[in-house]
Amino acid sequence: MIQQLKKEAIELLKKLIETQSFSSEEDQTALHIENWFKQHKVLYNRTQNNVWAVNTCFDASKPTLLLNSHHDTVKPNSAYTKDPFKAILEDGKLFGLGSNDAGGCLVSLIATFTYFYNHKDLKYNLVIVASAEEESSGPNGLNSMLAVIPKIDVAIVGEPTLMNLAVAEKGLVVFDTIVKGTPSHAAHPNDNNCIYNTIETLQWFKDFKFDKTSETLGDVKLTVTQIKAGKQHNAVPAAVELVVDVRVNDAYTNAEIVAVLQAKAPCDSMIPRSLRLNSSSIPLDHELVKAGISIGRTTYGSPTLSDQAMLSCPSLKLGPGDSTRSHSADEFIYLKEIEEGINIYIELLENVL
Repeated sequence: MIQQLKKEAIELLKKLIETQSFSSEEDQTALHIENWFKQHKVLYNRTQNNVWAVNTCFDASKPTLLLNSHHDTVKPNSAYTKDPFKAILEDGKLFGLGSNDAGGCLVSLIATFTYFYNHKDLKYNLVIVASAEEESSGPNGLNSMLAVIPKIDVAIVGEPTLMNLAVAEKGLVVFDTIVKGTPSHAAHPNDNNCIYNTIETLQWFKDFKFDKTSETLGDVKLTVTQIKAGKQHNAVPAAVELVVDVRVNDAYTNAEIVAVLQAKAPCDSMIPRSLRLNSSSIPLDHELVKAGISIGRTTYGSPTLSDQAMLSCPSLKLGPGDSTRSHSADEFIYLKEIEEGINIYIELLENVL
């Protein structure tokens, strides 16, 4: 059965690659996922572009384990040399947009859920959500499903980790920041030029370090990523706009990050866009982590954001593929990574369920 599921999972991934599914445009890939469940006689539900199901022997008295990955993609970048919407198999690599992030994870989790679907006497209930709008952190993705699906006690989020255990993940706060000055004609003296004032601010952001570090996630990482000022060559503008990207470790809440920066940063305003993308983690002594370590997987803290940020329960990020390939030109995943991923998912869950 497992070998057949592997073959069918790879065929599903090919269909997903060849079907455009930018965030909020996943209606056609949702149909492919529905067809899988129909073919395997899995009772499923669809909520907008999220497709989900629970195991046959669901028991409300038991804790529930969520299996989740997403079927939306970013838009392909201009450096692609291959057709991003064509599933191309070369030398054991399956090329195509979304193959690595996170199609390989998704089809591996779908195959795993299907394997356990009719199992009896499981310790955990299983819920799978093939979610939408992960790449855009949109309103109709996994976050919208938490009030729809059964209450979740723990989760495995499928993202490319080389099938190692990402036991913590950094959160994200993006700030819109303003440095003000005195607007003037460029020909006249002005010792309050906002662009020059920004030099001090940029140096402060470059040098600033948060006090608390994390054993798994290291330091909070603060990066100025955008700058905008001025509309004409002969006029000094009134303000410079900066965008600051802050990757938050599990030693801080997003609200604490905002409080620190608003109190200390040398700028005129620092407004967070959202506080909802918090860091996430799972205790190292959780049975999922112990089971993963027992079958030879290593643990680490992930700097990249995923739908884990939507969850308040303990969550583990785990999946086939390599995060460094995500959003890259000529994205690919090895077929052997998918096959190994299904094996490891099943072995891990057999040790827990």
